[in-house]
Amino acid sequence: MPYDLGATARLTAECRDPGGTLTTATTAVLTIGLPDGTTASPEVTETGTGQYQADYPAATAGRHTVRWVFTGPAAAYTDSFDVRDAVPPSILSLSDAKAHLNKKSSADDDEVRFWVEATTRAVEWFVGPVVVRSVTEVHSVGRVEALALRQVPALALTSVTPVLSGGTSYEVAGLDLDESTGIVRHLAGGCLYGPLRVTYTAGRRIIDASITAAARIILQHLWRTQQGPGRPQLGTGDFDVTEPIPGLGYAIPNRAVQLLSPDQLPPGMA
Repeated sequence: MPYDLGATARLTAECRDPGGTLTTATTAVLTIGLPDGTTASPEVTETGTGQYQADYPAATAGRHTVRWVFTGPAAAYTDSFDVRDAVPPSILSLSDAKAHLNKKSSADDDEVRFWVEATTRAVEWFVGPVVVRSVTEVHSVGRVEALALRQVPALALTSVTPVLSGGTSYEVAGLDLDESTGIVRHLAGGCLYGPLRVTYTAGRRIIDASITAAARIILQHLWRTQQGPGRPQLGTGDFDVTEPIPGLGYAIPNRAVQLLSPDQLPPGMA
């Protein structure tokens, strides 16, 4: 499961000789590849014969690579781990998700959070941003009367600046934003000259109950798919894990799609 930004990732590895026996290495080096291309080498300790551990405070969001190298005997191990954004978008809180899944203990909290994030992505594929977040886009326009933001609902413009040096910047107070369509126009009726880098806020300040209900149904469905064939699969019909739904294959039950239909994006905007 991904680590939270700022949490400590505990990384472990074993050093074995060619015969498979755990062996204390002459040297043990751990190299972590960070998302920005730099590397870190935290201190490594041996916790038992041939068993090694290192703690790394996760300071950067994204995919991290892990490379253990031992000498005397020669051995190596490669792995990876992910670090979430500081505030990953989640339609459902952990407590709401656990309540819907009837989870009383905290043993599966990390897994529930993982599926909530996957559920959020699926819901937003249908209806656009739900969780409010900042978005930055480059629009390679020349001289236009309006430009269309790619993610709607678009709540407010933050900045509109030129990509090229010597280009024109625009004060957001002089621009009109249609929240539902994402269309940006100059209030004075003039043209916009690009290419432009646009930063804006997208999402919904109030989330309709139908969207939340669809998210709960999708979460429940995805949770059932990972239970495996040896456990009872409650429900039939549109909870069938082999049900094909256009666009997202077998991941979304029909009842969730129907709940999202009133807010579904027009063709070409998904």
